[in-house]
Amino acid sequence: MPLSPFAFTDMGKLSFRNLNVAGKRVLVRVDFNVPLAEKDGRQVITDDTRVSESLPTLKFLLENKAKLVLMSHLGRPKGKVKPEFSLAPVAERLRDLLSVSVKFAPDCIGPDVEKMAEALQPGEVLLLENLRFHPEEEANDLGFSKALARLGELYVNDAFGTAHRAHASTAGVVAFMEKAAMGALLEKELHYLNEGLKTPERPFLVILGGAKVSDKIAVIKSLMEKADIFLIGGAMANTFAKAQGVPMGDSLVENDRLELALEILKLAKEKGIQFLLPVDSIETKEIKPGAETRNTPPLSPSSGIAEGWKSVDIGSETIKRYCEALNSAKTVLWNGPMGIFEIEDFARGTFAMAESLAASSAVTIIGGGDSVTAVKKAGLADKMTFISTGGGASLELLEGKELPGVSALSESN
Repeated sequence: MPLSPFAFTDMGKLSFRNLNVAGKRVLVRVDFNVPLAEKDGRQVITDDTRVSESLPTLKFLLENKAKLVLMSHLGRPKGKVKPEFSLAPVAERLRDLLSVSVKFAPDCIGPDVEKMAEALQPGEVLLLENLRFHPEEEANDLGFSKALARLGELYVNDAFGTAHRAHASTAGVVAFMEKAAMGALLEKELHYLNEGLKTPERPFLVILGGAKVSDKIAVIKSLMEKADIFLIGGAMANTFAKAQGVPMGDSLVENDRLELALEILKLAKEKGIQFLLPVDSIETKEIKPGAETRNTPPLSPSSGIAEGWKSVDIGSETIKRYCEALNSAKTVLWNGPMGIFEIEDFARGTFAMAESLAASSAVTIIGGGDSVTAVKKAGLADKMTFISTGGGASLELLEGKELPGVSALSESN
């Protein structure tokens, strides 16, 4: 359920709201890494969510007479100029969303770009070409950082999705700026995924899915210090099941992580945490649309996934139990689908979680990655309290790690 506007707690870092930006060039790191597709011989944006998410910060700065220089990466051009990864389509979309003229630079550094930045007037916007056309960006190269810094007087980071990377545009450039502050999106992400989960309203329930226990082990151990209930799904649930002696047929299992799974179950028991695993599954012989599926009997060492079959979703009894658990929660964090939701026949469990959260009065936080895709595919994104824009950044924050793009910013005092 969406919350009313809230006041951010002091997170120790300077906010863009506290910068004196009038008449100054503000270098803003945004996340315009949007999906593109070719249409009528040109690249077009298929989902502009990341551009839209930047608007509160950009509009505030423009209203306060700043001159904006925006920088972002797009895709993985691997340090080479590749036209299909140009940010030119983003400049066009940004013009429509901001209703102002948006100039587009042919590069992100160099004398010509510096002249374009210096010519900006208050209320004008310049979008730089893809940062990752230069290998120095991801290498956090000192010279590249200095070249970027010459384009602005103040710095704002509003790209949460890259805040876990110590790149030139997220960490290196800060050393050469007068002040470096958080943007609205970065503030919101830190509020919900960090500050907000330090003292969540209880019961605090965590839904975890995805393929591998090993990918989420640090998150599980970190959240065990805060959560009351875990609901486990996806292929990672297979590893927990096999560790307890349940036959898993041809299902995806991390056989080298069975002891780790047992360790987690033991830790949950010691802490008095409800750690719920699927009691039944949807199984199939082929992972493709229209494949035959069936709901298994209750999973146990004597009755699991049949040989030649694979677990691809949580079963009907598991859905019922998980939804009952969700009904009592006051705070819910969801990261990872319950099955292979991209295929309709294997999506029921994932969409049931989305529907249950949409109907809940709890604070519902979608922690990035495929969970975001699933909620949007279900048409329920507007029913969630908060949806994170960062996949890897979300996980690292939930693990309790410090994000380089945040730690580099100026202190609030």
